[in-house]
Amino acid sequence: MLFLQRIPRLLRWIFSVVLLLLVVMTLARFIIFWKFNPPGKALSGSAFIMGFRFDARVACVVGLFIMLLCAIPYVNPFKNYGAKKFWNIFLPLIFLLMLFVFAIDFYHFDYLHQRLNATVLNYLQDAGISFNMMWQSYPLLKISIGLILIFFIGRFIFGKLLAHYQQQESYYKRKGTWAYIISFFILGGFIFGKIGQFPLRWSDAYTLSDDFKANLALNPFQSFLSTLSFRNSSYDIKKVKEAYPLMASYLGIAEQDSSALSYSRSIVNENPVKDKPNIVLVICESFSAYKSSMYNNPLNTTPFFAELCKNGVFFDRCFTPAYGTARGVWATITGIPDVESPKTASRNPNAVDQNTIINSFKDYNNFYFLGGSATWANIRGVLTNNIHNLKLYEQDDYNAKKIDVWGISDKNLFLEANKVLKQQTKPFFAVIQTADNHRPYTIPDEDKAEFRPVSFSADSLKRFGFESNEEMNAFRYTDFGYQKFMEAAKKEAYFDNTIFVFVGDHGIRYNGTLEYFPKSWTEQGLTCEHVPLLFYAPKFLQPKRISSISSQVDILPTIASIAGIPYTNNSLGRNLFDTAAATLQYKSFLPKEYFAFIIDHDVKTIGLAGNNYYYLKNLKTGKEELVSMTGNEAVPVTAQTDSIKRSLQRLTDAYYETAKYLLLNNKKKQ
Repeated sequence: MLFLQRIPRLLRWIFSVVLLLLVVMTLARFIIFWKFNPPGKALSGSAFIMGFRFDARVACVVGLFIMLLCAIPYVNPFKNYGAKKFWNIFLPLIFLLMLFVFAIDFYHFDYLHQRLNATVLNYLQDAGISFNMMWQSYPLLKISIGLILIFFIGRFIFGKLLAHYQQQESYYKRKGTWAYIISFFILGGFIFGKIGQFPLRWSDAYTLSDDFKANLALNPFQSFLSTLSFRNSSYDIKKVKEAYPLMASYLGIAEQDSSALSYSRSIVNENPVKDKPNIVLVICESFSAYKSSMYNNPLNTTPFFAELCKNGVFFDRCFTPAYGTARGVWATITGIPDVESPKTASRNPNAVDQNTIINSFKDYNNFYFLGGSATWANIRGVLTNNIHNLKLYEQDDYNAKKIDVWGISDKNLFLEANKVLKQQTKPFFAVIQTADNHRPYTIPDEDKAEFRPVSFSADSLKRFGFESNEEMNAFRYTDFGYQKFMEAAKKEAYFDNTIFVFVGDHGIRYNGTLEYFPKSWTEQGLTCEHVPLLFYAPKFLQPKRISSISSQVDILPTIASIAGIPYTNNSLGRNLFDTAAATLQYKSFLPKEYFAFIIDHDVKTIGLAGNNYYYLKNLKTGKEELVSMTGNEAVPVTAQTDSIKRSLQRLTDAYYETAKYLLLNNKKKQ
């Protein structure tokens, strides 16, 4: 007790307030658990521990605010006793606000089975109707009376608490600067929430791999503020339903239902593979097609991968739906373009629940390897919440040393992944995500002798798509990593029964003219989304180069089909090896083909890239373009091309509206 008395009274009072708030928030979490816990689900200690961390952030923000405010002598109740009048009103109001938010959160969860989020503000647009619904559904009068009583109870408790510390003698005569510094860091540490590079985020709740546990752990203040920038993320249901017949026909949905808006297609492979093949999906950082050897870049940056493509099925006109790593991972894992703007869908707590075809691989061990941390863009929540029984490997899980902000090197990432995969006795689905082809373009010292960095003149670099020799060598180093991985994998027993898939997460815009690509690749920014896509499995696939359009959203349906895995496809992707073309029932004059949807969040355009044409429309200005995918000549204005343009405009709008809808309505099957 003597030690506590040596702590300044102000700090003892502040930490007592913080502790009181924590107790109340913990009780609120027990109420959520008691009321909404699914039958048979035991009390989750992990959810309550995670919830305590979220609650501590909120309580410590209040504590830190009090400390900073009390730096002003006039409002410091231990320097100016008259300031207690301010605190005896201010703290009960904070307490009332907290209880009010928790009450809204309770009934929000009761109504929607989701913790409070910023979409609740949308109800203000029809405030009268919303109020009447609430009045008729919930005991608002009793709730209001209860909150008023709570205010006065809070007034009494906080008043007594402050009076208690004001009446105590101050045994510590010195200023106690050290105590304030330590307290500041303690409060700040709980606000940051975790030890590591990134702070505690809402997505950390979803590492519990259970929707109810995640919801139980969340704090309504955290979830509300996290979703504030996404409160307008929605879709126009009228437009979605109008688009449904066209999209259902395009996707080949046999049993169409425009009322329920069903996009599900059950795929039963008639010839399942006897020995379940392993899957290794490599998501390659900034693997821009025009910079690589497969597209005749004279700098010959990826000779090993080019040779690998000759022995696999190589799709040379694959496009990502958008630019950016988080958007590329999203499209690959979910099969839905990330049309969220300006932030990414992975950052939207309302979109974290997603179905993925990976879960159709029953009895598989699931792995995700990346050299750094999965905290960026809240991607950890997307992965761990939606991929069943996922083992996520990050920078601290490897023996290799971290080389820069992106973690360990790509070469070591591949070799570390190989160590894990060769030990598996069950079939596995592994995703490996690279990062070295990214600033600061680090080439590990341990590899420089074997890798041998090269240099080219500045004009050659610029002419063939590179800003510097550092960037070009980082691109070459990715090829070095692929080579080391495949050489190591070929020595292992799992290799022959494995389907390897390589795809770029996105491309890089090129501002200039590429001699070996049509103008549309640069003038309309297609280099931003154009990436290589390779399926390499000598046991299952005959080598072939395919120039028809493909997309990141097609990867998982294609992998499942090659592997002979039955699956339900609720995404916008398709099996690339299914030669049946889309039947656009309204557009008999269009070639029967599939298109790659592309959204450019920077210039605000949406469009469809096809075998012959690229249609795009600016969402802000409404300006439309139809350009050639095969040559540099302008598309002639004829009755036929005008009809094609109108048809692609309808399909583009339908695709966009459907993607916005599915972003929030592609929930995983439990």
